[in-house]
Order: sequence, then structure tokens, then C-alpha cells
Amino acid sequence: MLEHLTKETFKEKVFNFEENKDWKFEGNKPCLIDFYADWCQPCKMVAPILEELSKEYDGKIDIYKVDTEDQQELAGMFGVKSIPSLLFVPMDGQPQMAQGALPKDSFQNAIKDVLKVSLEN
Repeated sequence: MLEHLTKETFKEKVFNFEENKDWKFEGNKPCLIDFYADWCQPCKMVAPILEELSKEYDGKIDIYKVDTEDQQELAGMFGVKSIPSLLFVPMDGQPQMAQGALPKDSFQNAIKDVLKVSLEN
């Protein structure tokens, strides 16, 4: 089940931007954050892929969703201009943003390359 983040849960689980100026990941495993809106057609195409990935990578990565209509401050903080925007957050290093409805294999490649997580380990 994908978890929807609010500003408060985002600060606890991803990045407390009110306390830290420099990026400091708060999570205990890499995560993927989907910035979406309910009216967005490409977002609706990505949603079932993210559900599948959350089952396949269960326990290895967290997948979160941020409703850009409801959480405009979070969307603005990451400069989200088009949706879906997907933020790949590794345990170490800077997060990387991808835009648009990606096919499942692109997600898997990014999870492997950016998050350093594969299904084999």
C-alpha cells in the first residue's frame, strides 16, 4: 500500500526542511516519491505501476505519493512544474527527479541505478 505524505509526515520520513538547509534524508530505506494530482491522466497511468513496484520491492524501498493540489508547499519546494514528477531518494547522496509517465522498466532501472536496490539482493 502506498503512503500519502503530508508536510508533517514528509518532514519525519524524508527531509525535515524546516530544521536542515542541506539535504539530510530521514528515512531508513531508499524511497520514491510520486508528485501527482487526481485530475492528471499520466499520473493515473503511473499509479498501478507504482502499486506493483511497492509489492515487488516490499521491505527494500518505500514508495510515497504527494498530492500536489493538497500539498502545494512540498511541490513548490522541489520545483515541481509538471506532473507526474518522481523523486528518487537514495540512502546516501542527492535525490534525483524524473518527469513524466515512465514505463515500468524505466522505474526498475532508476531504482537499481539511483537507489542502488535490485530485486536480486
